[in-house]
Amino acid sequence: MKEQLYTIPVNEAFARDCECPVCAMYHKLKEDALDFTLGPSYMEDDIRMVTDKVGFCREHVKELYDKQNRLGLALMLKTHADKTIRDVAKLTKGYKPVKPGLFKKADPEGNPLLNYLGEVERSCFVCNKINAVFDRYIATIFFLYEKESDFRNMTDNCKGFCTEHYALLLKEAPKQLSGKYMEDFINALHKSYIRGMERVRDDLSWFIDKFDYRFADEPWKNSRDSLQRMMMKQNSLGYFPDQEKK
Repeated sequence: MKEQLYTIPVNEAFARDCECPVCAMYHKLKEDALDFTLGPSYMEDDIRMVTDKVGFCREHVKELYDKQNRLGLALMLKTHADKTIRDVAKLTKGYKPVKPGLFKKADPEGNPLLNYLGEVERSCFVCNKINAVFDRYIATIFFLYEKESDFRNMTDNCKGFCTEHYALLLKEAPKQLSGKYMEDFINALHKSYIRGMERVRDDLSWFIDKFDYRFADEPWKNSRDSLQRMMMKQNSLGYFPDQEKK
């Protein structure tokens, strides 16, 4: 299959022996975004202008902290704080609390300061960088499914998807596919999700049984990492590359 640049990461993710190829794609994008954020880019004026404005969400600022480039993160947080302080100082001058009327509740949406604080809390440089590419990756899944038989086979026979990305693909399929391809994709998606959940559920059941003294001498089979894999399946709680079977 002749690959174009945007198809490569999608093909690589679906070729991996992992519990959710969409999680694998997202994880790679996130790691690249975190590394980019704390690489030489944080000294570039155009990047700093963006990070000064949008800052970072709770999840990603912790992950940036864990990357150990404390100086880089400190510089970005300091200048973001500078901008936030300036903006809030201006908005507090005209701040008026919105009181509920006799027949209606207060409307915080109409308050410029509360609107600004809500935007600051929700915005994230790393999220924006991930989502700009992730949406194209999802579209590429459907493009490849329609155009490439090899990719259809990989999709139909993969180990399934986490619940979040199963729902995402179900939602996007009617927008991206039609006719037989849409019907085949959705049917394969249902089967893949249920088959994968049942497989990990059965491994988790044996993992639980192994704590019973009656099964202490029995082999672990495929259950040792079943708890992590079920976390991936049910909650998309992180990606565990060490769980891949080489």
